[in-house]
Amino acid sequence: MHKLHLVMGGRVADPQTLDFVDLNKMDLVGVYANYAEAVEAWRGRAQRTVDDAEIKYVIVHLHKLLEPDVPLDPAA
Repeated sequence: MHKLHLVMGGRVADPQTLDFVDLNKMDLVGVYANYAEAVEAWRGRAQRTVDDAEIKYVIVHLHKLLEPDVPLDPAA
């Protein structure tokens, strides 16, 4: 079974939060079958916007949302 991860980003109101300003302008990078691929995609997008502190990219652990009762694997 794949441990799905979503990489997304956009402009935030405060760089210390995940309060995205405009959900219609979110950059949905993609869904990845494992954490390593998601980190690679996240790093690529985050590095492109390193000079803009109000742009933030995150990795969402979709597998944890889809199956919350499955014990967490620290390597996920």
